[in-house]
Amino acid sequence: MKITLSNEQKITLINQHDTTRDGRVRDRIKAVIHASNGWSPEEIADALLIHETTVRQHLKDYSLSNKLKPENGGSKSYLSQQQTQSLISHLTSRTYHHTREIVAYVFAAYRVQYSVAGMNKWLHQNGFSYKMPKGVPHKFDETKQKAFIEAYEALKASCSKDESILFIDAVHPTQATKISHGWIRTGHDKSVETTGSRSRLNLIGALNLNDIGGTIIHDYETINSESIVRFFCQIRERS
Repeated sequence: MKITLSNEQKITLINQHDTTRDGRVRDRIKAVIHASNGWSPEEIADALLIHETTVRQHLKDYSLSNKLKPENGGSKSYLSQQQTQSLISHLTSRTYHHTREIVAYVFAAYRVQYSVAGMNKWLHQNGFSYKMPKGVPHKFDETKQKAFIEAYEALKASCSKDESILFIDAVHPTQATKISHGWIRTGHDKSVETTGSRSRLNLIGALNLNDIGGTIIHDYETINSESIVRFFCQIRERS
């Protein structure tokens, strides 16, 4: 039986395979993915060490109704298999902080009513954990970061013993993005871009990694060319 999957469907199935605890569900997912890659039922049965007729039934179940869970075992979900896959995709792309928000979304989208406790159980059964996403620097660019590291290592190698490398920056501290918890796929991290900030303070600092205690920091009324020159003069006085 031919199974056709989009890249997004494959990713969703792989994520579900990596997080589900039911080996029967994992076998069904592997059978579907192998079939989409052109494997015959005989090849799939040989790889999974199950009977060929079982493989054909798994593929038929998925082809007709996207079914991945066996009839026996576990409590019955209020959502259909298609609705379940849709909700998993939605929750993977959007983070909710409270279960009650997910309950409200499910009712609005599918007209299916869950209790908070029931939705908590559904989330755990479908591979979600309540944890904190990971923050990444504002306007983070991995390629530029790697290029900077290479240039920095070359600069260090060319410095003599009486030369120092200073990291200088001006900051305007007032606030920072606060990262809280939300329902995220188990085994996966979610990144939240941290925001830049406006400030009531205008600080310029110079850091020498070989002399952390000698870090120079000064507060100015505003940061402009004049304050930068004054700061450089302060660095020269400390040298």
